[in-house]
Amino acid sequence: MEIEITIHQKAWEAALPNVKEMVRNAALAALVKSENSAASELCIVLGDDDLLHELNSKYCGRDNPTNVLAFRYSDGGSSMINRSYEILGDVIISLETASIEATSIKRSLREHLSHLVIHGVLHLLGYDHETDMDAQLMESIEVDALAQIGISNPYEIENLVVLP
Repeated sequence: MEIEITIHQKAWEAALPNVKEMVRNAALAALVKSENSAASELCIVLGDDDLLHELNSKYCGRDNPTNVLAFRYSDGGSSMINRSYEILGDVIISLETASIEATSIKRSLREHLSHLVIHGVLHLLGYDHETDMDAQLMESIEVDALAQIGISNPYEIENLVVLP
């Protein structure tokens, strides 16, 4: 799988010097946990609150920034874009919101960003948390993927994280 990582907000590199490698590892951990995906390309954008606010407003009808958005290419029709392989979609993450959340839940930015990447990639793979059963399944996959890259369970009581 080709994973394109775009740094839209340069402050990501100052906050986490090896951010691209870390994001790639988190994405691969999520992809390994997937039952199947024919996709061969994924894009992750490390942005800021302005970008996430704009996208959240335009595509989700919410007039505020958010931590992570995931846009599956197959949701908009064909996922083939003049290429001989399938594009899974885009995951976009805000530095400001992720940093504030990490501080409030007493996790490092690296840990929280890894969780957001995994969470976003799982949404692209079709997982959601609309029902309690779906949420339990998605959370268990997130916990397993995070453990694979050496990060503890964010859903334990002292580490409780609620993602949209």
